[in-house]
Amino acid sequence: MPAQRPYLTIVIPAYNEQSRLGPTLASVLAWARGSRHSVEVIVVDDGSVDATADVARRGIEKAGVDSAVLVNERNRGKGYSLRRGVLAARGELVLVCDADLSTPIQETDRLIERMNGLGHGLVIGSRALRESKVEIHQNPVREMMGKVFNKAVRLLTGLPFHDTQCGFKLMTRRDVAPIFKRARIDGFSYDVELLYVAARQGLPIEEVAVSWRNAPGSKVGILTDPFKMLRDVARIRRWHQQGVYQQVRVNEHQDTEPRDSEQEDADART
Repeated sequence: MPAQRPYLTIVIPAYNEQSRLGPTLASVLAWARGSRHSVEVIVVDDGSVDATADVARRGIEKAGVDSAVLVNERNRGKGYSLRRGVLAARGELVLVCDADLSTPIQETDRLIERMNGLGHGLVIGSRALRESKVEIHQNPVREMMGKVFNKAVRLLTGLPFHDTQCGFKLMTRRDVAPIFKRARIDGFSYDVELLYVAARQGLPIEEVAVSWRNAPGSKVGILTDPFKMLRDVARIRRWHQQGVYQQVRVNEHQDTEPRDSEQEDADART
C-alpha cells in the first residue's frame, strides 16, 4: 500500500547554505515533530559548491518525519528549485520557506489557520503590513529596493499585495501544482509569476502579517538582480498575453503527481 500522504510538506531551497542550513533544519524538524499535523520536509540543493547537500542529509538522517534531499545537477535558480520541490511534494498543503528561516517556522500555524478560513488557494507571509513585526531590518538600500520593486510589480501586474517577495508562503498542492508545471521563471521572480497566474485563475490569495528577522548573506545581487527581476515581470505579462499559462487548470479533483522528468525525486527520499 502507498504511504499515507502527509498533511503538510515544507520545501526549503538552498544554495551554498552549509553554515545556515543546519540550525534551520533543527528548528523546522523540532517544530514538525511537535506539530499536530503530519509533516514532510524537502530540501532542494540548487547545485551548491559547498557542503549544503551533506548538511541537509545529516540534518534529516534522524528527523523522525518524512524527508528528502533533492540535488540539482547545477545551479538553476530559486524558482527552478522551488518548482522541483513543490512538484515532488506529497502534502495536502505546501509551505515554502527560505534556508535562512528569516520568518520563524512557528508562523506556519498562523498561515494554516488562515488557510482553514479560505479553504484553498494561497496564504502569503508579508513583512509590509501594519501588523507585521520586522525585528531585524535589511540595510536601508536593500529595503528601499524592495519597496521600489513592489511598487513596480503592483503597477505592471495589478497585483494588490504589499509584499510579493517574502519567502514564506503556504498553498494547497492541488491548486498550485498545475501552475508550477507551466511556470517558466527560474530566478527570484518566481513569486510574482505564481501570484500573477494564481490570481488570474481565480484562486483566493490572502496576505498575512508575519514576524521577520533579516539574516545576512542574501543571494539577491544588489546591482544586477533587481533589473533581471523587472525584466521577468515584463516577460510574465507577455507570456500571459500569449496564452502560455492558458492551459493551467486549478481546483482539479484528480491527484497531481510530479512530472516524469522528476521521477528521480522519489528515489531521493529518505
